[in-house]
Order: sequence, then C-alpha cells, then structure tokens
Amino acid sequence: MKFLIIRFSSIGDIVLTTPVIRCLKQQVSGAEVHFLTKNDFRELVSSNPYIDKVLVLNSSWDLMIHQLQYEGYDYIIDLHHNLRTLRIKKALKGIKSFSFDKLNIKKWLLTALKINRLPNIHIVDRYLDTLKEFSIVNDGEGLDYFLPDKDKVKDKDLPFSHLMGYIAIVIGAALNTKKLPVHKLRQLCVDVKYPIILLGGQEDKEIGDLIASVDPIKIYNACGKFKLNESADLVRLAKLIITHDTGLMHIAAAFKKPIISIWGNTVPGLGMGPYYGNTPIPNHIAEIKGLRCRPCSKIGYNTCPQGHFKCMELQDICSITTQIQEYL
Repeated sequence: MKFLIIRFSSIGDIVLTTPVIRCLKQQVSGAEVHFLTKNDFRELVSSNPYIDKVLVLNSSWDLMIHQLQYEGYDYIIDLHHNLRTLRIKKALKGIKSFSFDKLNIKKWLLTALKINRLPNIHIVDRYLDTLKEFSIVNDGEGLDYFLPDKDKVKDKDLPFSHLMGYIAIVIGAALNTKKLPVHKLRQLCVDVKYPIILLGGQEDKEIGDLIASVDPIKIYNACGKFKLNESADLVRLAKLIITHDTGLMHIAAAFKKPIISIWGNTVPGLGMGPYYGNTPIPNHIAEIKGLRCRPCSKIGYNTCPQGHFKCMELQDICSITTQIQEYL
C-alpha cells in the first residue's frame, strides 16, 4: 500500500507527525510512505528512515499535481486539513483520504469565550486517530528527529567554555506573545550559574546580542549562526532546554531532553505540550494560571491584545531558576 502524508508546516507541527510516519511504516505490512511538505521544511524529514520519498509544495501547482498523480497513491493522510490540501485531494480524485480533525470550533470556544470543550488528548494521539482504519496503535516511542552527520556541530564551532556542558535557552518564537520580554530573559541568564547557549533565528540575533552582553563568557549567542539542523544538534547536546512554545521545544522532546517550557498567550491544554511518549523524562511547565484573558489565541500575536502582557510579565524567574538548579 502506498500512502501520501501531507503536512506543510511548521517546524513543531511536522515533528509532531513523526509518530504517525513511524507507526504507519512499521505496523502496515509493505507500506510505502511519502511525505508532502513545503520546501522550507524539507530538511526536517529528509533523513527520516521511515519515509520512502519526500515531496515538496512546488512553485508550479500543476507540475506538483501531475507528480502526485503519477505516484499512484492508495491513501492520503491529510494532517494539515486546509483549503490547499482540499484542492490536492480533489485533484487526486478516487483516492481515499483521511483528514486530521483540527477542532477549530472548540479552539475558538476556548480562546474567544474561555469555554473549554477540548479533549484532554495530545495532538500526537489525534494525528494517530487518522490511522485507526488501519488498526494502528501508538507505540509509545514518542517523537523522532533524525540528524545527518553533515549537520552535526563540531567542537571548534563552540566556545571552549561550553564544551563540557551547557543549557540551551530558546529565545525565539513565531510570535511575540509567545516570548518572554527581553528584560525577563536577561534576568534569567544572569541568575543561571551555568554556561548558556541562546538559540533562535537570524531575526533573534540582535536581541540575543543584547542578552549575551550581560556576561559574554557565560552566554554564547548562537542565534542566526547555525542552520535548523545544526540548532537541533545544539539542542541534542544540551543538558537542559529552556524554551517557549516553539518548534525547538518539540525537537528537544524528540531527543528526550528535560525541558522547562515557558508559556505566554498559548496553553499546553491546546494539546501541544512536550511529548515523550511512554518515556518518563522530567519536564516543567511555567505558566500563569487564572488569567481571564488566557489563552487569547491558539497561535499568538505580535503584541498583547490587552496591552498588559501579564502572561509573560508575571512569570517568576526565581522559580524557573530553582527548577533549573534542581535539574542540574
């Protein structure tokens, strides 16, 4: 049987699909698994041994559809479920498809009216529900992330002071309401008595330089200096990960790293917290409970809609530092 799995974006969402890929490949005899994503995220799955072929959302829609039609799929597993995937399924007429239930109405009830009707189920298990017709069961192995050797960070690329161990602090996030304010991040880095590597994209480099300036020896700003897979390797090598609700949080969970996740306008109750499967890994969630405005969005905003940003401004850095000390 030949399967096409579709998930276009983003980093975390694609990493969260990996149990589906693995269980499908291992539990369906003779399964051939193809994965369709955006070109920007190809490297997330290109080294996955459970994927037989990676396809990308082409700049030419007609060419991409022609390629998909040529493959001759038996089933489509739609883990993105939007208008674009609907067009693909319509173009591949006659192929049976199974679509992920995004629970958008229930998410709206929670974010807009603070009425929680969401099931207490992680998104990984909801992804796996799309395969129930094939008698797929969750193997409990958690998430996967496969790094090619060429993308592994060499010792010479890191400061000597960090080669014996470090904490990785992910300062970036897709939207600002998921991120600690700079003054909170600076306080955290001052209070932590251990080598620190700051992780983020090129867009986080300037803020990373500002944070690292409090102690340039202890704090190494890696933002914008490494490719995604290299940043993932820095996560793999870290003693502990402190992170916002980001893709690197899910990559850390795939590597079975202890995580302290800091939550702002989003909440783990949306089903996107760190996921380890059946492996008991210590992790701590730092969030301000009891705010009537939270969660204000299932994704986030550039600025706090209420103007006060209490979900991050009230974060207790001393408490987070204590958790770090306990883990170390």
